[in-house]
Amino acid sequence: MKSPSAPGSFGADFMASIVVFLVALPLCIGVAAASGVPVALGIITGIIGGLVVGFLPGSSLQVSGPAAGLAVLCLEFVTEHGLGLLGPVVLASGILQMILATLKMGRVFQSISLAVVQGMLAGIGVPLILGQIYALVDSKQHGTAPKNFMHLPDLAKDVIGDAAKSGALLIGAMAVVICFLWYKVPKPLNKVPAPLVAVMLGCVIAALPGFDVKKVAFGNMLDAVNIPGVSDISGLGDPKVLMMVVTFTVIASAESLFSAAAVDRMHTGPRTQYNKELFAQGVGNTVSGALGAMPLTAVIVRSAANVNAGARTKISRILHGVWLLGFGLLLPGLLGLIPITVLAGVLLHAGWKLFNPPSFVKMWKKDRGEGFVMFATTAVIVGTNLLEGVLFGLAVAVVLTALRMSHLTIRKTTDGDFARLEMKGNATFLRLPKLIDVLGSVEDKSRILVDARGILHLDMACQAQLEEWADQRRKAGAEEVELLLPSPAAEPKGEPTSTGAEETQKDSEHVLVGVGATTAGQHATAAGDAPRRDTAEFDQPPADHGHPPQPDTYRPYVPPAQSGSQQYGMGQGYAEGYVTHSTQPERQSQQEYGRTGHVPQQPPSQGHAPHQSHGPHQPPQQHDPHQHHQRYVPPQPNQRSAHDDARPPRGAHGPGPHDRRGPGDPPNHWGPEDDRAVQAYGEGNWR
Repeated sequence: MKSPSAPGSFGADFMASIVVFLVALPLCIGVAAASGVPVALGIITGIIGGLVVGFLPGSSLQVSGPAAGLAVLCLEFVTEHGLGLLGPVVLASGILQMILATLKMGRVFQSISLAVVQGMLAGIGVPLILGQIYALVDSKQHGTAPKNFMHLPDLAKDVIGDAAKSGALLIGAMAVVICFLWYKVPKPLNKVPAPLVAVMLGCVIAALPGFDVKKVAFGNMLDAVNIPGVSDISGLGDPKVLMMVVTFTVIASAESLFSAAAVDRMHTGPRTQYNKELFAQGVGNTVSGALGAMPLTAVIVRSAANVNAGARTKISRILHGVWLLGFGLLLPGLLGLIPITVLAGVLLHAGWKLFNPPSFVKMWKKDRGEGFVMFATTAVIVGTNLLEGVLFGLAVAVVLTALRMSHLTIRKTTDGDFARLEMKGNATFLRLPKLIDVLGSVEDKSRILVDARGILHLDMACQAQLEEWADQRRKAGAEEVELLLPSPAAEPKGEPTSTGAEETQKDSEHVLVGVGATTAGQHATAAGDAPRRDTAEFDQPPADHGHPPQPDTYRPYVPPAQSGSQQYGMGQGYAEGYVTHSTQPERQSQQEYGRTGHVPQQPPSQGHAPHQSHGPHQPPQQHDPHQHHQRYVPPQPNQRSAHDDARPPRGAHGPGPHDRRGPGDPPNHWGPEDDRAVQAYGEGNWR
């Protein structure tokens, strides 16, 4: 990939501009000839693409000029409405492009289906090929692509019996072969553009005796400028002309932005700014239309040549416009030596690249639906026109996407008078016929469960159908009908998160319809799902379980989440600080040994003895939680015991923080049975 940011770019840009000029010159002449307009207008359009669009921001490396994709449209329009109205149409198209860019619509053209884009390019290529076959033998084409195709047998008969047309076919075929095979020529010879080689050899062969072929008629370039007048601009009121304005706008914008996306993949420099590029193309078409010239777009052939030649900045495309201007003003006589058949051969190669038959096979193998969209788009463009074909392709692509997004799976299970329908996927109006058929197949059952909780998207049409069907079954005398719909409501704040069947049940809406219908929880249990739990159930206080009421200072024991965690307690009768049963030793051990080390044994607070009724294997008994408990007195800083002297040194491995009572521990040591007592009776300021 090329990088346009390297130093010393002017020399590379200068050489690239010459390459682009040599590629653009025959293309400008050939597109103008194929469009039925004076050849000089093609040169003028190329100059505007370099000197006007080249200065504007957007894409730095793609090159603009007259496009082969619009040649067929221009030919049809000029044939029907005349050359004088072409300028106002191009002018209006440019203004419309600038409006679209101002409205930030440049990105919209990136959202078009790839199948439609390739179908559009193929639809442009086929009429171009059919038209240039006639120009290849110096014959006049019949207009539309279907007409040109129908008269191909007559054209073959004319060529066989005419020596001049046979000579033109020989030169044109030579140009086609060079364009197709020039890339196989060894380096550095293949660096010369193939169209330039074809034009130069064609001029030499056409100058030999015995060849009588038509050549380019190029007059004064300034005389070709045709500024539109008031009468020409008034022709925009014709609906057909306005439709052509829209067509030029859509096609020129799409081709320019598609080319920009392709050029961005060819280099590592700055990316295209699509809205600015669309605005730049609009300015170029506005200027071109004001001079009575052709519509311009960014062209991938010239742009690719620019990148491959080593261009790094926009200087190369600006200079290519300078070379076109100088050639058109200083050397117009050389253009009169170029045979029309050579230009037709160059354009025939360009049309074949646009058609790209292998892309149809590749698209069909990858995705048959997209392949059908591509075939349909190309066929309609060839049969009618470009705008109608693109719109048809877009419509087919939208329908295909809607059908795929509406994939709905319904699983039916029956057992006697009971039927269960389980639905998954996306239920849209496009699947209503299928949904109605399945619902009708279980109408003979008296107990029906429709589980639609697996539906990701349920539109209003399908939801209304389900609810109306359930109501109709109730009126028809069904014993029980239950409808489970996906609920859009979020889970209430503060409600515990359920798992498994409870979560599924909680995320669904129960619509019970029918005589003798059970409650939602009862039916869900019978069907194998967990019953629904109301939010109010979690707001109730915990059951008493026979324990006496706790005092105001009651605080339930919450075990720490992990070893080494700190538990804070605040409440009535509690001072802010660490909970007394285990966190004070843990805090000290964390400060001395770190969170990840083993916690050594610590002496308990003095006067803190377990209750007599709490044995190692005895269940807790009902009693006054404050009986036989002494007030907790925190240990003094310098107070030590025999247990403190037995504490292992820092870093030594000792028992964990919850494994503190063993056979040899003193009776006042806090152990696991005391934790069970706290869990049963709570922990307060008094023990």
